[in-house]
Amino acid sequence: METNTQETSETTQANGDGTAPGTAEATQQQAELQASQLAVEVEMLKKELADAKSKSTEYLDGWQRARAEFANYKKRQETDYANLRALSTSALVAKLLPVLDDFERAAKTMPSALKDMTWIDGVLLIQRKLQLILESEGVKVIEVKPNDVFDPTWHEAVSYDEAPGIENGHVIEELQKGYKLGERVIRPALVRVAR
Repeated sequence: METNTQETSETTQANGDGTAPGTAEATQQQAELQASQLAVEVEMLKKELADAKSKSTEYLDGWQRARAEFANYKKRQETDYANLRALSTSALVAKLLPVLDDFERAAKTMPSALKDMTWIDGVLLIQRKLQLILESEGVKVIEVKPNDVFDPTWHEAVSYDEAPGIENGHVIEELQKGYKLGERVIRPALVRVAR
């Protein structure tokens, strides 16, 4: 045992720095091994970071796409709802217009002896309420005057007649009022047209 201790102390003295000659090489190899392991770990971490960035970009793109799709869906639903509401309103208004026409014809053809009766005022008040309800829903009369240019978008020609003083293709007279809801024609105005 004493011999071993003597050899170690001799070897230590031979290096001069207090380390055995094989220990420096082992330490250097161990440091190189640790450095290569660190380099491998750094490369793995870089790869994981790149993968995470790629996934986060993919998720962000997916989220933004889903958000845009939802916004488009919401707009489409609102538009569909507005169109459905307008369509159902126009269908109801189209059913009420003949009643309004009947009121107007009755008021025009009423005998003068009945005009002073109070119940006639009540009937005319009902007509006015119906007009106000339709106006509150956005229903407007299509304005037609004699000598207006015939427009098939707003007018429906009942007949083509000779009319002195009115140009060819212009309205002679309106026979029945037309109505529109916004820019949608519920019922075109029935007109006579000059030829």
